[in-house]
Amino acid sequence: MERILALDVGDARIGVAVSDPLGVIAQPVGLVTRVGWGPDIAKITEFADQYGTRSLLCGLPLNMDGFAGGQAEKVRAFAAQLEKKGFTVTFWDERMTTVTAERALIEGGVHRADRKRLVDKTAAAIILQAYLDANTTKA
Repeated sequence: MERILALDVGDARIGVAVSDPLGVIAQPVGLVTRVGWGPDIAKITEFADQYGTRSLLCGLPLNMDGFAGGQAEKVRAFAAQLEKKGFTVTFWDERMTTVTAERALIEGGVHRADRKRLVDKTAAAIILQAYLDANTTKA
């Protein structure tokens, strides 16, 4: 099975997580500081090459009512640029994942300064784990 690279795309940073080779467990692996589409896509391509995948899962920030707003449209536009580079992009509802990630880090005793650099990749791992759990074939 091909690994999946998950992205939590924000205006300032992109959190990155990857699945294990069996598609069971998500692991946070990095952070991309947003510079512009070209450099951002180049950095994501480096992560994809490192893990041997062209499959991306982008968190889609839907409003609480389930409808796509402005931020979701930004993510879709960024994903369209990734597709032009040969990536296969799937979207997954990411509502409340940053809040969940922040709470998990607080409960884990992570200091405030460290949480800022960890929250986005932790959110990407939460998005990916939810996707993996929902798409795991039960025996």
